[in-house]
Amino acid sequence: MSQTLQNDRFLRALRRQPVDRTPVWLMRQAGRYLPEYRASRAEAGSFLNLAKNPDMACEVTLQPLRRFPLDAAILFSDILTIPDAMGLGLYFADGEGPKFERPLRDGAAIAKLGVPDMETELRYVMDAVRVIRRELDGKVPLIGFSGSPWTLACYMVEGGGSRNFSIIKAMAHNDPEALHRLLEVNTNAVIAYLAAQRAAGAQALQVFDTWGGVLSPAMYREFSLPYLARIARELERGEGDDRTPLILFGRGNGNYLGELAGTGAESLGVDWLMDLADAARATGGRVALQGNLDPTVLYGSPEAIRREVRTVLDSYRDGNGGSREGHVFNLGHGMSPDMDPDHVAVLVEEVHAYSAR
Repeated sequence: MSQTLQNDRFLRALRRQPVDRTPVWLMRQAGRYLPEYRASRAEAGSFLNLAKNPDMACEVTLQPLRRFPLDAAILFSDILTIPDAMGLGLYFADGEGPKFERPLRDGAAIAKLGVPDMETELRYVMDAVRVIRRELDGKVPLIGFSGSPWTLACYMVEGGGSRNFSIIKAMAHNDPEALHRLLEVNTNAVIAYLAAQRAAGAQALQVFDTWGGVLSPAMYREFSLPYLARIARELERGEGDDRTPLILFGRGNGNYLGELAGTGAESLGVDWLMDLADAARATGGRVALQGNLDPTVLYGSPEAIRREVRTVLDSYRDGNGGSREGHVFNLGHGMSPDMDPDHVAVLVEEVHAYSAR
């Protein structure tokens, strides 16, 4: 699918090439803070109906681009599509988030898992990518994504979200072989899933290691980092300027940025708990960095938002010897439903205006 991009600064920044201004997109930029999203979700009847209808997923993906001059679109989907396709029975309980009807509690259940077929069980995702690419018509690049093997495993074993991840941590201590088998099949599935999104038209790929930060350093290096490295190493992404960049994002990953920079990924997402200057020094210019405004800044006044945007942009340059290349502006985590779209407009405008000076 060859299209000339009208705006390629996001991909240029991920390749650490010069840009006219810092590109910006926002995690959860398509979501409940937008009234048009709420209308689409009401029309669909449920979140899963919305995500599994390619035309509606396309509509929701494009909604923030109609409001804001963002530099990338991200596929509207969910990180739990893979375990859902594995037969775990994904559903959403009101006020409780995602849950699974059949969580994995032992090695016997894990042994039955297989990698889903990407063009049958997960065809709706690939169809959404194809429709979005067509409708974007080269305006900005499209990001595809997946949950990380560890983060998927957390939901699959716990059966949903968790406060202390006691069930999966007990498995890590009591039956690490079973957990590693689960992480292996998840890794195989993530590689196949991201490859299929790339084949369908995704121009960059992001892995969300949302729960990597709940692990101790030793456990992170056993149960998360090696599997992220395997994805970066084995996911076929092309060569040169045709290479599809891979972004690894993790909450609480600041201690591991140097090791993550050695995986072969093109970019690392950084949460808001670390100064970007420190992140730049830790990674030594080996990767592009994405982030990392504290999302709660969007509750501040427009002037406060502008001030904090400038602080993040300056911090990146401070850590990179004054260079602004290799930075994609983003939040340090996703947006919340009660955020004001007008404040998002201020953020995007300030990123572009200040970084162009």
